[in-house]
Amino acid sequence: MGLHKILTYVAMALAVVGVILAIMIIGDNTEQIGSILYVAYIVLAIVLLMVLFFSLKNTFSNKETLKSTLTGVGAFGLLFLVCYYGLASGQETVLKDGEVLTEGESQLVGAGLYMFYALAIIASGTMLFSGIKKSISK
Repeated sequence: MGLHKILTYVAMALAVVGVILAIMIIGDNTEQIGSILYVAYIVLAIVLLMVLFFSLKNTFSNKETLKSTLTGVGAFGLLFLVCYYGLASGQETVLKDGEVLTEGESQLVGAGLYMFYALAIIASGTMLFSGIKKSISK
């Protein structure tokens, strides 16, 4: 039995369970909402696992794809290191609820903000460059 047939049967079984739970809710049986949430979580987990599995399978089966993926991950990691060690500074801060934000946590938040700004600037610059290049070449 192929993987496609197994997934088809799993999808049909989940659909039947979903229909039964929907009929129960329509009949004023609102206690079953938690059951529908469990079915939704199970479906979400199955979908995420399948996407992860097939993405990794495809990535590792092609050397060019693996190389470009590792290049992107490496560039992202390098940007994080520059933001964390080079730009962000942390200081211990007392929060409104009385808890303390440690120096490391503060530095991590700052690095996340710097990384967001850097990625936004890179994305905007890439779109601007692409638009200018496209308008010049016409």
